[in-house]
Amino acid sequence: MFANYLIGLREGLEASLVVCILIAYLVKTDRRDALKPIWIGIAVAVGLALGFGCALEFGSQELTFEAQEALGGSLSIIAVCLVTWMVFWMRRTARHLKADLHGKLDAALQMGTGALVATAFLAVGREGLETSLFVWTSVRASSDGTEGPLIGVLLGIATAVVLGYLFYRGALRINLAKFFTWTGAMLVVVAAGVLAYGFHDLQEADFLPGLTNKAFDISETIPPDSWYGTLLKGVFNFQPDPTVLQVIVWSLYLVPTLAFFLAPARPGKDKAKPAAPVREEV
Repeated sequence: MFANYLIGLREGLEASLVVCILIAYLVKTDRRDALKPIWIGIAVAVGLALGFGCALEFGSQELTFEAQEALGGSLSIIAVCLVTWMVFWMRRTARHLKADLHGKLDAALQMGTGALVATAFLAVGREGLETSLFVWTSVRASSDGTEGPLIGVLLGIATAVVLGYLFYRGALRINLAKFFTWTGAMLVVVAAGVLAYGFHDLQEADFLPGLTNKAFDISETIPPDSWYGTLLKGVFNFQPDPTVLQVIVWSLYLVPTLAFFLAPARPGKDKAKPAAPVREEV
């Protein structure tokens, strides 16, 4: 549940920051007349993300077992690629995110209502689709037959919305650079588990070999149905009897990705530092 809460919080807060920057800029420049098109674009983006998530969930139920596993495994790999790109992109460019959005808004204001709707839709829609895909694959990987993973995601998103509002009102200030660094690192750990689970899905679909070639089996030491087994699965997507391929994929992804992500910024380059969208600064 914690891993899914983290996903909802991290992805939801990014979207909340984008919304705060867009709304605060229009209020600050006395262009409240443009707020309605912005909210329409945001609503369409949220609706598209929800529709995409529903299509993944209900559409996959009509497939055969092998097809479900092949689809789930493939989408897990795609989701991990997108999330990995996102955490590195945020680390590199978040400092200039506000200026970039302001520039796009200025251009859209000159072009009219349609451009404003499109600007808000594109700014939030990418985050929404990416979140839907990663949430679906993560919930699928960590699901234990309960509603816990989905509840964790919803609580994370709700927390992100509250934090976004508090940022906008100027009631909360945190070091966003450190926040995105540490949550990004934890998200990489979660993504490693999702990636390993995705390869296991492809093995179950007979797309990849080695399903019976176990790296180890500690099911008796850490029973999957125990409280600590459930906790490890919920946080790290831990599996007590992974295949050799899963362990190899997990290691080859996690170690270099985390090392590159946490490596100090090179001398002479700007260190990514997200700007807090409080009233005085956005």
